[in-house]
Amino acid sequence: MDTFADPGCADRAPFAGRERELARLDALSRARADGAGPAVADVTGEPGIGKTRLLAEFAVRARGRGATVLHGRADPAPADGTPFQPFVDAFADLDPRDHATAPDLAGLAELVERAAPVRRIATALGRVVAPGFVLVLDDLHEADAASMALVDHLLRHPPRAPLLLVLARRERQTPPALASALARADDAETLARLALGPLTPEECAQGPGAGLPSEPMRDLHAASGGNPLYHRALALARASRGEASGPAPMAALLDELAPLGRTERSLVEAVAVLGPRATPELLATVTREDTGAGLSPVPRPGPGGYSGRPTGEGADGAPRPSRRAGSDGDAPRPSPSLPRGAPGVAFRSPAPREASGAAPGPSVPAVVGAALRELGRRDLVRAEHDGRVLALRHPALSELLLGTLDPWRRRELHRRSAAALAAAGAPVTERAPHLVRAAAVWDPATAAALVEAAERITAADPSRAADWLGAVLDLLPDLPEHHGTRRELTLKRAGALGSAGRVAESRNLLHRLIDDGHGEGGTEGAEPRTSAVLLCAFMERHLGRYPEADALLRRELERAPGPRPDLRTRLVVEWGCRALFAARYPEVRPVVAETLDATRRLHDDAGTAEVLTLAALGEVYEGKTAAARAHAAEAAALTDSFTDGRLADHPESLVRLGWSEAFLERYGTAERHTTRGIAMARRAGRPFALSQLLLCSAYVHLLTGRVGTALDRAEEALAVARSLGGAELVGFSRAIRATVLLHARPLGDPEVPTAAEEAAATVGTAEGWWATQARCMLAHTVPLDQDPHRVREVLLRAGGDRDLSRLQPSLRPGYLEVLTGAALAAGDLPEAERVARRALAEAESLGLPVQRAAARRAWGRVLDRRGEPAAAAREFTEAAADSARSGAVLREAQGLLLAAPQLQASGDAEQAAGAWRGGRRLAVEAGARMLVDLADRTRPAPPRGDGTGGRLAVLTPREREISALVAEGLTNRAVADRLCLSPRTVESHVARVYRKTGVETRAGLASLVVRDERAAGQSLRG
Repeated sequence: MDTFADPGCADRAPFAGRERELARLDALSRARADGAGPAVADVTGEPGIGKTRLLAEFAVRARGRGATVLHGRADPAPADGTPFQPFVDAFADLDPRDHATAPDLAGLAELVERAAPVRRIATALGRVVAPGFVLVLDDLHEADAASMALVDHLLRHPPRAPLLLVLARRERQTPPALASALARADDAETLARLALGPLTPEECAQGPGAGLPSEPMRDLHAASGGNPLYHRALALARASRGEASGPAPMAALLDELAPLGRTERSLVEAVAVLGPRATPELLATVTREDTGAGLSPVPRPGPGGYSGRPTGEGADGAPRPSRRAGSDGDAPRPSPSLPRGAPGVAFRSPAPREASGAAPGPSVPAVVGAALRELGRRDLVRAEHDGRVLALRHPALSELLLGTLDPWRRRELHRRSAAALAAAGAPVTERAPHLVRAAAVWDPATAAALVEAAERITAADPSRAADWLGAVLDLLPDLPEHHGTRRELTLKRAGALGSAGRVAESRNLLHRLIDDGHGEGGTEGAEPRTSAVLLCAFMERHLGRYPEADALLRRELERAPGPRPDLRTRLVVEWGCRALFAARYPEVRPVVAETLDATRRLHDDAGTAEVLTLAALGEVYEGKTAAARAHAAEAAALTDSFTDGRLADHPESLVRLGWSEAFLERYGTAERHTTRGIAMARRAGRPFALSQLLLCSAYVHLLTGRVGTALDRAEEALAVARSLGGAELVGFSRAIRATVLLHARPLGDPEVPTAAEEAAATVGTAEGWWATQARCMLAHTVPLDQDPHRVREVLLRAGGDRDLSRLQPSLRPGYLEVLTGAALAAGDLPEAERVARRALAEAESLGLPVQRAAARRAWGRVLDRRGEPAAAAREFTEAAADSARSGAVLREAQGLLLAAPQLQASGDAEQAAGAWRGGRRLAVEAGARMLVDLADRTRPAPPRGDGTGGRLAVLTPREREISALVAEGLTNRAVADRLCLSPRTVESHVARVYRKTGVETRAGLASLVVRDERAAGQSLRG
């Protein structure tokens, strides 16, 4: 039986995930009953993967079909040393009645019990005539030598009887002789192999742990690696934290550990505690007091190196991927420790291994080396990274094992691990997890190490940094001499919490810090308090609490004596951001101008750039294009002169600059700055800036005709936003994604409006900039021809009135275009004319080509409805030209595709065909499936009366449309998908086209269409 397997689980959980393997065993059994197929089935898999469970289920089903099934298990140490022990165990299933009804089986059982020669037992097996005889041997890797010899003989000389021999074993613990015999049988095709792999999350969810919330279920599956036993054990252990978790998994774990000696048990515990830092040398040091092995401390290498090199680096100092999360279920991610080329002692080359254990080097005491080899033989410990690091065979074992340890024993192991790593010169980030778990009283040295470790990993893992800082604060004495330290550490922890997405927790901590009365009347606490106010206002803004952020910032700005100049600049910038996100920038414009003058006088380049980017975004939002351009150009010049290290302290500045340039339709510079900002934000661990830079990048890529990349950026931005929380940011991210999806998916894809509705629902009743934009983007995704009143309702709610005066002025013409379309679809031509004229007037004052193009498209739609195709064609063509001047490829394609039918209607078929081809080509190159579908539905029909003798003139418009698509090389199914028809309908149309035109093949029809178009072009030119 598998160690850790729970025989009773078959009664409590459905058999899931092994249907294919079970069906194959059933098929093998039936084939052997007919004298065909392989005589041996070899079932392998990791401990706990379900081998025993599979064999038990197979045995039940086989017996149900009338087969004779005997089931035995190998015992690694039978009490009486009986040879053929698993066979003896199997024949113990026979009762006295079987001896009378099946004398061949009875005689075979007697031969096995008397330990007859292998040849005689094999011959007797070949004479068994029991119907569908199945002999199941479990845990064969533990079998005695006689049993393995018998199996080897049966593999080389398969019995003639209808016998199926089913073996189950662990691959890593299989002796070489047996593994070799099985490999030979596999080559000879007398063996059927069944390797059991991990179960899927859905399969695990059907078994133990079913009913848990989805997020814990995903975590459980990831931690268990799809191993059903570990999945169940973890589910029970985590559900009963601090209590006795169910007996079965823990009993199974302890059962495998029970035979271990003191040294082996101590080493297993130390491996679990050390996690990815478990080298043989460090293990020997940590367990020295338990093993009694005389071992001097691990030799120190030269400065900066240590003998237990972390898994984060290779022998040459190059980065190495992290193996896994380690001890206690939450060990830190490996951090860089040694600089490339730093002196250090390399590991000795490992000696040959037994099983999967590493042979320790000569610096490890013999008793420890022997114990590690035994643990390797038992497959409890495995060697990784060429034997440099040891690990338990499954990461879940660490969590399960540590959960069984006495708390004082666990703390002591962590204390020893921290000391051993310190003696070996390990970086503080590797010692910190142990220091946290070993600390019980205040110790300045431990606190200093944890603070240093938190500062080092904040960018990569802010949540862990916050927890380490929290541990220091919990132990810090509440004495006056420590109050300054407490304020400083609390501020650092709040920043880490915010970066980790624990925004509400960060905000609450900052509120307590601001309310702290220390230093209120003097300068001692002024700077920490101002920093706390800045960070708290940022968190309040992120949570959409703009009045609270405004009150905090006003109070701090009005405090006497005021903050020092650089902090005042940061307060003003944050205050301006609060106003901008609340759509109230004009209120702070005078203060922003004063602050800009002050930073210039002080030659504070970083502060000047911060204020300039705020001013640029504020002015472009309000539609003050000239002022915005001037501020953005100056800000870009300053920003380009900064190093990435300097910019890392001002991530929001790049966010504002990127969006300013995007709204100013300077897409090239916007892309350059957002690309740089994304890379910098990733390195510096700035998730708030990263999420918004990704959104800006997605917006720019969409408009400039790179829909696939835009969707990738939008998806990543949404993932980051979700980790940070905040309804407005998540809602806005979803809205940008929905807008990109609109162009990436086929026309009419139902997922698009669903995604947009979800975005609007996420922002709820919020009224900030992001929330308003999320609602407006919903209007783009609702099909006008299906529900124009819904589009109008969405826009009027967001915009506040018929002119959408509450919407961003620099984007308003685009939204007025959508409102014009809604009015036309609802049949209200006068209202559509009014709105379109309003769009033209606003676009003229902005001086932004893409917004002017939107207004022209709105007016072109009105002209089309009024029956003026030539005038409408001019507006659409000019709109395309305006968009092209700014590089807005998607809008250029849209204008051309709208112009094509108007040109056709006005009698200019050649220009219509050219506009259509140009628009479709741009849409295809951009990956804009929606526009491609729109193009295919509005393809201008070629003129009639041509060099083909009128053969195409007899076709209906639908038949001509299908003929054109066939000429492009599309199959009937592709044509059906393109036109939203059934394939059968397309086949009928194609058949009628053949009859009417006299052609008989698709190639002939394509040739006819090409000649028709060529003749039409010549006629027009003539």
